[in-house]
Amino acid sequence: MAESQQPDRGYHYEDPNQTCAHRYLMPAILKILNGERERRGGGPLRIFDLGCGNGSVANDLAQRGYIVKGADASEEGIEQAKHAYPNLNLQIGSAYDDLAATFGTFPVVISLEVVEHLYFPKKFAACVASLLEPGGLAIISTPYNGYLKNLAIALLGGFDRHATVLWDHGHIKFWSIRTLTTLLADAGLQDINFGRVGRIAPLAKSMIAMARKAP
Repeated sequence: MAESQQPDRGYHYEDPNQTCAHRYLMPAILKILNGERERRGGGPLRIFDLGCGNGSVANDLAQRGYIVKGADASEEGIEQAKHAYPNLNLQIGSAYDDLAATFGTFPVVISLEVVEHLYFPKKFAACVASLLEPGGLAIISTPYNGYLKNLAIALLGGFDRHATVLWDHGHIKFWSIRTLTTLLADAGLQDINFGRVGRIAPLAKSMIAMARKAP
């Protein structure tokens, strides 16, 4: 079958392994999760991975003693996850679905490098909020966009690469701290704060938002 005739099975994954982005994301994510686990008394912590992709992050967390469930809209990603990590509960599902009706609610919801790919981010934020139990923590990462970083990209002529239009299911939303704060606050989340990772803060590769559902 010619490539143009192949069915679209969602975001493409080369393999079930973590990407280069996880090298700077995961140390920060693990630090946040360890702090939340200690805050809750140090016992097993249940996590929902929204946009779990190929399952590599969920598997990493499960190996560290976290209880992880997740969903992703990519058929290819979930197939790879089920083949590589058959003991995990990862299913096809979208941030536009009522995932809380299927999976319930969780103390922690993570969603790493997902929101920049979505047409309807308000539905995504509402889904995150619905999956959180009262007092639960949302941890959301996305590429960082700020004035100095965007200026540097422009001066170096890098916008064709940074905002490429040639990537199927690629980045279609470019978030700043201000806009992501607004998105999460409008979904009813509170105590919103950020960390930046991957480079010095003004040129960071990604930012990590942390927000809580009201108790």
